[in-house]
This record gives sequence, structure tokens and C-alpha cells, in this order.
Amino acid sequence: MSKFRLKLTGLFMIMIGISVLAAGLLMGNSYQKNHQEALRDHMIRELHVLNAAAPWPHMDDEAEQSSYLQRQAKRFNEIAGMRVTYINLDGRVMGDSDHDPATMDNHHDRKEIQQALLEGTGSSIRHSDTLMQNMMYVAIKVNSETNDAKQGIIRLAMSLGDIESSLNNMWLALIFGLFLLFAVAGVVSYRVALSVTRPLERMTSAAKRMANMDYAIRVPEGGRDEMGELARALNAMAGSLQEQLDEIRQNGTRLQSVVDNILSGVVMISHDGIITLYNREAEQLLGSTVRERVGRSYTEIRQHFELVALIREAINNPVSVHEELTVYYPEERLLEINIVPMTMSGEDELGILLVLQDVSAIRRLERMRSEFVANVSHELKTPVAAVKGFAETLLAGAMNDPETAKSFLTIIQDESDRLNRLIGDILELSKIESRRSPLQFTPIDLPMFLGRMTELLSAEAAKKEILLDVQVDEGLFLEADEDRLGQILMNLIQNGINYTPEGGKVKVRAEIIEADDDEEELVRIIVSDTGIGIPKKDIPRVFERFYRVDKARSRSSGGTGLGLSIVKHLTELHHGTIRVESTVGVGSQFILELPLLQP
Repeated sequence: MSKFRLKLTGLFMIMIGISVLAAGLLMGNSYQKNHQEALRDHMIRELHVLNAAAPWPHMDDEAEQSSYLQRQAKRFNEIAGMRVTYINLDGRVMGDSDHDPATMDNHHDRKEIQQALLEGTGSSIRHSDTLMQNMMYVAIKVNSETNDAKQGIIRLAMSLGDIESSLNNMWLALIFGLFLLFAVAGVVSYRVALSVTRPLERMTSAAKRMANMDYAIRVPEGGRDEMGELARALNAMAGSLQEQLDEIRQNGTRLQSVVDNILSGVVMISHDGIITLYNREAEQLLGSTVRERVGRSYTEIRQHFELVALIREAINNPVSVHEELTVYYPEERLLEINIVPMTMSGEDELGILLVLQDVSAIRRLERMRSEFVANVSHELKTPVAAVKGFAETLLAGAMNDPETAKSFLTIIQDESDRLNRLIGDILELSKIESRRSPLQFTPIDLPMFLGRMTELLSAEAAKKEILLDVQVDEGLFLEADEDRLGQILMNLIQNGINYTPEGGKVKVRAEIIEADDDEEELVRIIVSDTGIGIPKKDIPRVFERFYRVDKARSRSSGGTGLGLSIVKHLTELHHGTIRVESTVGVGSQFILELPLLQP
């Protein structure tokens, strides 16, 4: 017998059992409640009769009053067979048919007494430890026979044993009937379940095989009833699924081939953030495989924080987005990102489609060309225009004013020097890149050398009240080209002065790095400042030609944008390295590491 058949049979029996049990509980509770209410009403009527037959006496002597009430309680107990108790308003027992009032506790805290004092009538049910059974207590508040302020309480007590005995008999009958009904229901339920489950078992087995892509299975169709119709529908569905599956597989193969051979990265993300498509080009651009990404949340792309933030915003606000973003893993690239909201198959909410294109080389060339043309044009045009303008002014008559003529000629000279510097830097960089200027390595006394550098730049630093601090151990020598090393440090220190606000500090520190057994000793020279800092996104580009973090400040200080590019090339010619660490608003430090002895 199948588990389903057992469950169905059990379900029928449980439903019948719950129905009968609920009806029995409801009937028993109703029976008990009605019986108790009827008994309570009857006892209240009897109390009123007792009060009418023997009103609460008005006596000044409490002992005489208690004796009288004790006699009345005994008399009524003999007549009616019920326990009668007379109680003062303060709870003292004045008379009781079963006990001596003097030996009884104060009854003021009894529930029925409290209720009678408040409402005039009170009742409660509790277990009697003396009689070992449940008792019903009913009390009424009465006036004395003279209707003055003195009052009392009369209480009747009656056993609930008869009601409980009737309920027990009812429960025995109910349990016997329930067991008998279970036996009959079990047989009937089994027969009904068998007729339902047998064809369902066959269809379940066939459905499981279909779930495993076995669409060749067919179910015996049987008669013309509902089960037969279901079997025929299942067989028709199997045939249709087989045809559709073949077509889906062909379309899926074609689509996957197209997606994998697209030259752009394609990533599809559902509305709940799960990646559902990740093509081969996306693997190359983002540095992770299909197995690592498909079926997982986009938030697990931890190497690309800005891309994750862009995706999150697109999911929360599904609109088309076109953005260019720099990624640094698996290598630095500039990606053109297009995000389009789209409806996924079988989903009501919008997902997104990302198309990624590597435009690093294109943008770099465009940027370099644009910056080169803009910088050179500007740097050439400004001094040429100044020279031309002031020369025309002098020719127009300003020569007659010696002071004005001297001022104009000074400006013409400054602009000529600026023009000469730009042309010189361009030629210098071209010469360095083409290796047409071989280096002459000689031992250099670093403390003396750095002292000369600071002397040359001290006047420039003093104009901005910038402190130049040099820290270097005495006797530290370095093998390098003195002119080129001076060019490197001059550029770095001038940069620090130019980009540090007034009252700041530029520090130069030189030290030897202890080398491992297989490595050469290095000299590390650190030039740090308390300037404006470099944004994180600009740090990888600061050594590019004509790239300036703060273009306005660089131009106003006479910079050409070629200094750090020259520094990088000269450092490489010295077989060294240079890197930069910076925090915006705190400052920057350029770390130059050169071999102590040139190879």
C-alpha cells in the first residue's frame, strides 16, 4: 500500500475523529455549563426562600445572634439536606449547619462572598479537601429583619458529584462510539483511497520519469472517467514537451554560440540580483568564470566595488544607464558600460542587461592626443600672445615711459622663459624616450646633494612660508647621474611646493633599505608634502605625459604637465622604481627607490 494511500486513509479518519471529538467536547461543555447554571439559579431561589422564612435577626448581643443563626442553619440542613452558612459582612461565620462557627476561618476572602458584597449575589466552584469533591457555593447579601444598616450573607453549598458522574458516563459513551466509528471509517476510507490512489500512482511514476527528461513514457488511459481524461492529457503533454524540448535545445545552442562570440561582455541579472548570463568576453573583462558567477548574487563581485554600486542603483531604479568605469582587476581597463532594464522570462519584475566594452586603448589615445594638443596649444599660445601684445604696446609708444617699458620687457622675458621651458621639456622627454642621452654614473654624496637642492628651492618655498625639511644619514653615497638625479628631485620637490598651501611642509628623507641575500641594496628617497593630495582615481595616471590633477594650479605655477613623466623615465633609466601614496586633503608622498650601485 502506498504512502499516499495511507495518508489519504488517515486523513479521512482524522477528519471524522476530529469532528466527533469536537462535537463531544462542545456537547459536554454545554451540558456541564447548563447544569451548573440551573443549579446556581435553583440555589439562589432557595436562599431567598430561607431569608424570607428566617430573616437576619436584629440583636445587640452577637453571641445570642450567632446561637440563633446556628439553630436556623441546623434546622434548614435537616429539612433541605444542604449546608447553610450565615456570615457577617466582615467575613466572620455566625452560623453553619456542618461546623462550629467558632472553629471556622474568616470567609471574607472567599470568591462568592466578595462577589455578593459587590453585586448582591455571588457564586464559585472549588474543590473541598474535606469531602474530596467539587462543591458549588452560592451566597446572597441580605438585610436584617428591621431593615437597618446591619446586614449579613447567607451561603448554600452543594456537591457537584452528580453532574460530574453524568459527564463521565457521557464521555464513556462518546469514546466507545468514536472507536466504533473509527473502525467503520477505516474500512470505508481504505476502499475509497484505493480507488483514487492506484491510477494516481501510475501517473506519478510516469511524471517522475518525465521530470528526468524521459518523454517516451505513456500512461494506460483506462475508461472515460476523470482519471482516464487525466491520463490522456498527461500522454499528450509528454509528446508536446518532447517536441518543445528539442526546439529549445537547438535555439539555446545557437544563442549560446552567438553570446559567447560577441566581442562585448554580456551580463544578465534578475530583479533579485542573481546573475543568469555571463559570456566569455565578460570573463576576460571582469576576471571571473561563468562557474563562479552564474547563479550567484552580483554583490559577490568584490573586486569591482564601483561596478557593484552601479548595478545596485540600476536594479533599484530601472532606467537605461551609459557609463564609463575604470576597473583594476584582472588588469586596469576603462570599460564602457551600458545597462538596459529588461523583463526576464517568467518574471513580472524588471531585471537588467549589462553590455561591457573595453575602450581603454581608444580613450587613452584620445585623451593623450586631446591633452597634448590642448596643453601644447595653450602653453604655446599664452606666452606667444603675451609677447606679441606687449611688443605691440611698446611699439605703439610705451617705449617712451621707461618704467612701463621695463615692466613689459620683464613680462616678455618671463613668457619667453616659459615658452622655452615647455619646448625644452618636450625635447628632453623625446630625448629620454629615444635613449639618445646616455647617463654618466658617478658616486654622489646624498647629504651634500640634497642640501644643494633645498638651497636652490628655499627662496621659492619661503614665498609661501613652506618649511623644507631634509633628513639623511651622514656618509650616505649613491651611484647615479648627478644631473639627472637633480632633475628628478627638483621636479618632485617643486611639485610639493606648488601643491602645498601656505604654511605647509615639504619633507625629503633618504635611507638605505636592507636587502635580502639575493637582492641588491637600495636607497629610498621619500618626498612628502602636506598639500591637497591626489584622488585615488588619478594616482595611476599621475606619471602620464601632460596629465595634471589640478590643471588650474599647475598652469598658474608655470608647470608643463611633463615633469612627472620625465621623473618616471629617468627613474627607469636608473634601474629604479617610483610610486605615489596620497590622501586627499592630507598630502602626498613620492617614494623613489634606486640601486645603491648601478648594475
